[in-house]
Amino acid sequence: MTTKMISEETLPDVQDEKVITARDLRRVFWRSFQMEFSWNYERQMNLAFVYTLIPVLKKLYPQKEDLRIALKRHLVFFNTTPHIVTLLLGITTAMEEKNSQQKTIDAGAIDNVKASLMGPLAGLGDSFFWGTLRLIATGIGTSLALQGSILGPILFLLVFNVPHILVRWFFTRWGYVLGTGVLQRVQQSGMMESLTYGASIMGLMVVGAMTASMINITIPISFGAGEAKTEVQDIINNVMPCLLPLISFGIVYWLLGRRVKPLTIIGGMALVGIFGSWIGLF
Repeated sequence: MTTKMISEETLPDVQDEKVITARDLRRVFWRSFQMEFSWNYERQMNLAFVYTLIPVLKKLYPQKEDLRIALKRHLVFFNTTPHIVTLLLGITTAMEEKNSQQKTIDAGAIDNVKASLMGPLAGLGDSFFWGTLRLIATGIGTSLALQGSILGPILFLLVFNVPHILVRWFFTRWGYVLGTGVLQRVQQSGMMESLTYGASIMGLMVVGAMTASMINITIPISFGAGEAKTEVQDIINNVMPCLLPLISFGIVYWLLGRRVKPLTIIGGMALVGIFGSWIGLF
């Protein structure tokens, strides 16, 4: 994709007969800076994601009931690197625009695309912005600050913030243009159902990988002595690695299916963890 495709002059050509304008995309860009201000443990960035889309959704859905459904649709769990979230915001804007005009997009496909892309994008964004760019900015700023130079903190802020602001800006427009063009071709070929199904599978794969890599439960209990000492955790690992994280995930999934509130589940997990550690079980 070339720069020409997303320049200010070419944007109206992409948006012929479209509701969303360059001004709307600028509003999405500026509101995207709120992504971590309302972060919560239950659904993380969902409130900020909805806040960013409010001007766009109000324009696309003038009917109060349609607007209510659209707002509720984006209150689900969402989390990704905040510096590149505008790519998903642009794609979501394009999908919502198509849905509001033609009603040919399954509303569930909008959330499936978000869910399938936020994990891979978070991996790329975290490794670049948090793992690379921030360290470079810190190294430059710290070395100058240790010498007593006022340029230390100034360069730290510039080296980190200038690239991420530019990425936010261009990703807002790229996401919308990409979403519009891809959706038109997908609709003409009749592949939307396959895309939705594939997005669902990818989302489940991301959830499974997160369960195995981010949930760490071990049992430090052993029996026997000396060379005959046997660790309970080793026995469990021989049966199936990451078995305990899988069981815990299954319990949480079952509780959610029984409509137990997520905050109640989080509180219960905290209590079980504290009590288990106190008695030496975990």
